[in-house]
Parts: sequence; C-alpha cells; structure tokens
Amino acid sequence: MKLAVIIYSNDSETVWNAFRLANSALAYEDEVTVFLLGKGVECNEINSVKYDVKEQIDLFEEYGGNMLGCGICCESRTETMPFLKEDLKCEMGSMQNLYALIKEADKVVTF
Repeated sequence: MKLAVIIYSNDSETVWNAFRLANSALAYEDEVTVFLLGKGVECNEINSVKYDVKEQIDLFEEYGGNMLGCGICCESRTETMPFLKEDLKCEMGSMQNLYALIKEADKVVTF
C-alpha cells in the first residue's frame, strides 16, 4: 500500500503519533511518504520530554521512509528559523508534489 501522511501541526503529541503511524506502516512494508506542510515543517524544532519526536523521525529515515517539506512554508519562516531547510534534511516540495502524492496514494491521513 502507498500511504501519504500529511503533517501540518507542530504539536509534539500530534507529530509524534503521525510518525509512529508512518513507522508502523513501514514495518508492514508499505511505501510511506510524509509531507510536512505549514507548521509541520517545524517538526525538527519540537522538544518534548514526553513525546520524543526526533526519535520517531530518525526511525522513519532509518526504515526507508520518504519525507518532503513544503519549500514555501520553509521560506516563510526564514526570518525566525533561518536554517530550517537544512535542519529538515529532506527534499523540498511544492503543491504540485503534494497533489501528485495524494493522487498516487492508496490512503491519505492528515495530522
């Protein structure tokens, strides 16, 4: 199955659960792509003792998941987060990429 996970939140518990789902799907050998949109591009900046978002992102990358960040969303944050694109360590995408992801996916979930 091709699963598209769209994350548009920067809430630690929400993002943590989104990546937990993505990692579970990868464990079942599904093809998973995470698209970070809006506040979701801030996921690497989330610091929470209770919800280890960074650990889940690292596992996602280790398990072979694909992640795209919205380039425009990152650019709109350059004043307050100048190294956001570099910190994300993923390909920058566009609305066209998001549309293609949704069109090709068997299932789409949003967080």
